[in-house]
Amino acid sequence: MKIFERNLISSLLILISLCCIAQCTEVTHDGRALKIDGQRRIILSGSIHYPRSTPEMWPDLIRKGKEGGLDAIETYVFWNGHEPHRREYNFEGQYDIIRFIKEIQSAGLYAILRIGPYACAEWNYGGVPAWLRKIPGMQFRTNNQPWKDEMATFTKLIVDMITKEKLLAPQGGPIILLQIENEYGNIMDGYHQAGKDYIKWAAEFADSLKPGVPWIMCQQKDAPQPMINTCNYFYCDGFKPNNPNSPKMWTENWTGWFKAWDKADPHRPAEDVAFAVARFFQKNGTLQNYYMYHGGTNFGRTSGGPYITTSYDYDAPLDEYGNLRQPKWGHLKDLHAVLKKMEKQLVYGDYSYENRANNVEVTKYKLNDTTACFISNSDAGKDATVDLNGGKYFVPAWSVTLLPDCKTEAYNSAKVKAQTAIMVKKPNTAEDEPTALQWSWRPEPVKNQVANKKFSFQSNQLFEQITTGLDESDYLWYMTSVKQDQKKQWTLSVNTTGHVLYAFLNNKLIGQQYASNGNFQFKFEKNVTLKHGSNNLALLSATVGLKNYGTQYELAPAGIAWKPVKLIDGNNTLDLTNSTWNYKIGLVSEEKKFHLDSTSSKWMTDMLPTKRPFTWYKTTFKAPAGTDAVVLDTIGLNKGHAWVNGNSLGRFWPGYGNTDQGTDKGPCAKFCDYRGAFDEHKPCRTGCGEPAQRWYHVPRSFLKSGQPNTLILFEEAGGSPSQVNFQTVTVGTICAAAEKGQTLSLSCPAGARISKIEFASYGNVKGTCGAFEKGTCESKDAFNAVSDACVGKEGCDIVVKEETLGENGCGAERFQLAVQATC
Repeated sequence: MKIFERNLISSLLILISLCCIAQCTEVTHDGRALKIDGQRRIILSGSIHYPRSTPEMWPDLIRKGKEGGLDAIETYVFWNGHEPHRREYNFEGQYDIIRFIKEIQSAGLYAILRIGPYACAEWNYGGVPAWLRKIPGMQFRTNNQPWKDEMATFTKLIVDMITKEKLLAPQGGPIILLQIENEYGNIMDGYHQAGKDYIKWAAEFADSLKPGVPWIMCQQKDAPQPMINTCNYFYCDGFKPNNPNSPKMWTENWTGWFKAWDKADPHRPAEDVAFAVARFFQKNGTLQNYYMYHGGTNFGRTSGGPYITTSYDYDAPLDEYGNLRQPKWGHLKDLHAVLKKMEKQLVYGDYSYENRANNVEVTKYKLNDTTACFISNSDAGKDATVDLNGGKYFVPAWSVTLLPDCKTEAYNSAKVKAQTAIMVKKPNTAEDEPTALQWSWRPEPVKNQVANKKFSFQSNQLFEQITTGLDESDYLWYMTSVKQDQKKQWTLSVNTTGHVLYAFLNNKLIGQQYASNGNFQFKFEKNVTLKHGSNNLALLSATVGLKNYGTQYELAPAGIAWKPVKLIDGNNTLDLTNSTWNYKIGLVSEEKKFHLDSTSSKWMTDMLPTKRPFTWYKTTFKAPAGTDAVVLDTIGLNKGHAWVNGNSLGRFWPGYGNTDQGTDKGPCAKFCDYRGAFDEHKPCRTGCGEPAQRWYHVPRSFLKSGQPNTLILFEEAGGSPSQVNFQTVTVGTICAAAEKGQTLSLSCPAGARISKIEFASYGNVKGTCGAFEKGTCESKDAFNAVSDACVGKEGCDIVVKEETLGENGCGAERFQLAVQATC
């Protein structure tokens, strides 16, 4: 029997070993590339942050990434989302990181896990839990033992979890890379020797966990071995690793930029993103990750900054709602396909560079009897015609041409063949909104609060908000009493470190003020009249996302921190700074969970107030039909928070109009020139002079089909819900252009058809999508030919040739077929 048992165990071990041989992946590297099972690979990756979408969205987002040519999905790990209170963990719902990684595996893609656990990511407090500030002697991100202990505990927890679930590549899982720390090299000098000691410790600690896959450190020039240092920026073609055995990897190619409440919508042209990627691979790059590939939404109170919007769209290839952003998605997909054709030559071939005149550079890769070439023109203004191997190639300014055989142009970063899609918002057809929305309301119970009757603790000091409330709420009350011998007029002066302040005197709101972005210390002043006897003064400080980046960023204060609060009457000053202050964290409505609409809540339907600060509104609505993305239009509201069926949509603040102005030289210039180096200040933004964010994503999984849905709004600053409504987002107009011999392709979203051809010309067409103009020559037959081929169909392909479109008489001029259609 024992012999039988031993034989059985041996057989099982052999079977397990064989399964691992078949499924497990060895991940190593040399100075040329990451190696998967011994084979050098180029890896195309994209960032999708699991808490910025919903579990129901994950499979579709990942699928679109794969269809777009990605090999891997990259994400940060969000410490303060997973450990909101010390040793109390959350790995459910949008924070179910294990499920997210398994979805990546199910799609057949690799995963890159950036544990950090500091993330930055424009996420609240950089992803670090605020409760750490309560630990004696704590200093973030330096050679500080309390920090290292907590960082190590959480990092090991994550590594143990993914190991237990067999999600590491050597176990048969999808994870091929892990990251420790994040962009520390950018701010390390501020920590002096302690910073250097800390990064050495972090590397040694990470290596000691032995996950079986390489560790990376981004933006860390002195990353200790065996860490691989990587690059984060708009362009990384000039980056060089710090070790000859480290491959050239780009962990953040910023596809756009984040949005702040005072800024217009960022936009980085597809041509420039493609130029940067092509240059990177021309210059021996081997792994490139788009930050972001899908930006998503800062649900709840997760946006950082301060003053980062709820939308984290980032102008990514997939928009906030998960729609394809065309032409960016399609243009990069086309690039990925060509790069994959050149993969063997890029990672195994010998290479040579040839600098030509006027910023033109030719790179040739040779492997055995095969070749692959790049021609780059990095001049920001001059086009070039380049001779290569007996052929002539037109290379526009600020572009790269890829020739997989060094003869045939397969791709140019400035020649966009992918269609452009203009998205539109449509009314909710399930009901007539906004007139169908019947509102009820209730006030925030501030009366007892401002009367100084409810508080958590007292002190004769003015405390900083973050260390006092530990970010349990956006709100902190500072309350005191002032006695007067007689009625008297004063000027109330409050120095605060922001971000928003509301002042109440004797139970009445007397004023409010918010900081300008970037200058969060401000002085609130208001003329007030104090009555004879006792006067109740209540100051409510509100934050709008906590700082997420910088040397010792955690020390950036919020609230009325150590600053004087005074009553001033000419030369007389009554300093209240060291009075007895009563403190209360949060609002009564947060404790009683008004947003969950419990039966005990008392909602009124008569005399609906508007422009009334600290007011709650509620309505029910029918979910929009179909599968298109749903958004809440907050027009008429000011500042607050929104929930649908108890699910947070995040902070809203349409009352904060962005200060960017659309002028020829401003951030929203009429023409966005993709040529020349891009940064977040380039005049390519859109939406200047409009509300900072008007529409808020309502994921379909938040909605109930066939039954009433509940929308609850907390209007903090005073607005009106009368115009609020739900809309859907879909493709409205599609456009494409193609030259002779190419194929022009158009397609509508699933279930939609091309209903009309708005423009079609085969000639020297001018303009861009939405503003095409006929040139001086064109074919008379092109419009009808395109209409016959496309109208009534979900999509169509047209080969650009005279036999189909007719003669255009353009002669030697450059000409193309340009089409604009309605879905």
